[in-house]
Amino acid sequence: MLNKYARALFAAIFTPVAALLVRMKVSPDAVTVIGTLGVAAGALIGYPLGELFWGTVVVTVFVFSDIIDGLMARMIGRKGNWGAFLDSTLDRVGDGAVFAGIVVWFYTGGDNHFIAVMALLCLVLGSIVSYAKARAEGLGMTANVGIAERSDRLVVVLVATGLVGLGLPEVVLAVVLVLLALASLITVFQRVGTVRRQAHDAVAHMGQ
Repeated sequence: MLNKYARALFAAIFTPVAALLVRMKVSPDAVTVIGTLGVAAGALIGYPLGELFWGTVVVTVFVFSDIIDGLMARMIGRKGNWGAFLDSTLDRVGDGAVFAGIVVWFYTGGDNHFIAVMALLCLVLGSIVSYAKARAEGLGMTANVGIAERSDRLVVVLVATGLVGLGLPEVVLAVVLVLLALASLITVFQRVGTVRRQAHDAVAHMGQ
């Protein structure tokens, strides 16, 4: 949903930034790496220190590098699979850092083990969601389905975490993480079912 309705808006906003970086001879790969390092720093330094709001601010700022590097790649006409591979791989590093930072804080200073466990569950299920899609594509199939896409999961958890950092009750984050875990689990089943149908259809077609 977020990819469909919001990406075009943010692309328009960040096109001047991307154009400036291209003129400065900055590589899209460098933007991808720096963005991931910024997300990881905000999540793995800010969150464990209890800075849920400011950690979220830092993460959010650097998350937009995911849009900027893509715009830059199109501007310079870069082709090939390397950029897509690097971007997708480091996206997972950033996502993992966000949930890991929440786990660390709520297992330690935050002292809310339920939130920590749910964040860990979201981390695991989110990894499975991403792997299911990547494995399907590696086998020549698609798994672009599900109610919990990466962007949706990331935006929801960042908003909830930031608001808790501003004083919202922790139960809000707990509820959000429970819903995210359920949505991720449903997405896993949706993608497994989609790939299963494609695999069976392919076998049936070969038998004709």
